[in-house]
Amino acid sequence: MEKVFAKADELVGTMKEYVNNRIDFLKLEAAEKSSGLIASLLARTIVAVVFLCFFIFAGVGMSLLAGEYTGKTWAGYLIVAFVYLLLGIVAWAGRSWMLRMPIMNALIKEIFKSDEED
Repeated sequence: MEKVFAKADELVGTMKEYVNNRIDFLKLEAAEKSSGLIASLLARTIVAVVFLCFFIFAGVGMSLLAGEYTGKTWAGYLIVAFVYLLLGIVAWAGRSWMLRMPIMNALIKEIFKSDEED
């Protein structure tokens, strides 16, 4: 009977060790996925800021160029503002397929990336 209790005690110890190892593994896996997700979002944010700066400077340049052609600086800025308004309307109309779906797909891909590698 003592052997049975010794085996049961050994089994309980092994199960505790397994559960603790599994918890540690899940913590590490969550940390890896969250750090990858944060790094991906940070990189995308930096790229978005760079493109935003580009569009601002390009817009000012196009405004000055259009103002030179029209002879009135304010008209150049008005023309570029109208172009940006049209782009904004198109972006708003297609926000689901242009923004929401690609962002959702990128997040899902980043979360399940380690599963694909295995």
